[in-house]
Amino acid sequence: MARLKDEYTSRMVPELVQKLGVTNKMLVPRLQKIVINMGFGIVSKDDQKSLVDELMAITGQKPQLCKAKKSISNFKLREGMVIGAKVTLRGERMWEFADRLISTALPRIRDFRGVSNRGFDGRGNYTMGLKEHSIFPELVDACTAHSGMDITFVTSSTDNKACKELLNSMGMPFAGRN
Repeated sequence: MARLKDEYTSRMVPELVQKLGVTNKMLVPRLQKIVINMGFGIVSKDDQKSLVDELMAITGQKPQLCKAKKSISNFKLREGMVIGAKVTLRGERMWEFADRLISTALPRIRDFRGVSNRGFDGRGNYTMGLKEHSIFPELVDACTAHSGMDITFVTSSTDNKACKELLNSMGMPFAGRN
């Protein structure tokens, strides 16, 4: 079982019950899924394959390819061209990825001062962006093309405050005091 999931059930749930003033522990916010989106634009087939392989190495799951819906001649984009990939993590893989991201990958960012406080959507979800995916330890030597990614934490909470308390208790390093 994932270390972070054990910690959630044993330590975080009682803390969140007190902090949020919830009477029933089933109403405590929990992590439902993590969605990782990597848009790589128009790249060669080799670069596309290497980016998909790197995303698969990071998440442990095969990414779903995202194709262009329309042709745009100014961008040399044709309908049906692969322009990105996404992965939805649930269950054990979700907890393992969250643990690796928070404890291993984020501290490896140069001059890291914390993640932004402005990634909350008002419905209990948090999205953060990474400029490079090479911070993950799985890609120490293998990282060929440098591309960013968006990571969305979908929680069962309905407001930003509860979502932020959940992520704080998980160890997410937010910037500043807000």
